[in-house]
Amino acid sequence: MSYLMKLLAILALFTSISVSADEPTKAADIYERMKSLVGVWKEEGAKNSDFNISFELTANGSTLLELWNYKGNKHSLTVYHLNGSKLMATHYCPQGNQPRLELSSDSTINDISFNYLDATNLKSLDESHQHYLAFKLSDLPNKISRSEIYLSKDGESPSKLSLVRK
Repeated sequence: MSYLMKLLAILALFTSISVSADEPTKAADIYERMKSLVGVWKEEGAKNSDFNISFELTANGSTLLELWNYKGNKHSLTVYHLNGSKLMATHYCPQGNQPRLELSSDSTINDISFNYLDATNLKSLDESHQHYLAFKLSDLPNKISRSEIYLSKDGESPSKLSLVRK
């Protein structure tokens, strides 16, 4: 094989590796990564806070629950599960609606985002509802960032929490 042919073969190999490395991560892999959230989390820097978020597995590990707790009371719940090749999040909001979100196609193993799909008990998109949800998972196992956007007739209301494991 000539030098030029060998060089072209090597370039083709590197090109195929870099293309596959840029492909979006599969939903099942992201769900497995999200299982590492199991435990209790609090706001970074908060001392003696009455607020925490806990993650727990149920249904033989097929469902991840995110429970918001405030002053000893359960405040809201988000349920994560696979639906075939898709990862879903259903948010049970204290407002009484239940937005369903679907994993964004550009999510990676450490930058996970969900976009609004539909909702139950929501008469109109003008009513306040969770429309976007994201996690930025750190290489440090005890620190994450969680952000969300609520949407209503008044526009977007973004919020972001920096969380550390309790």
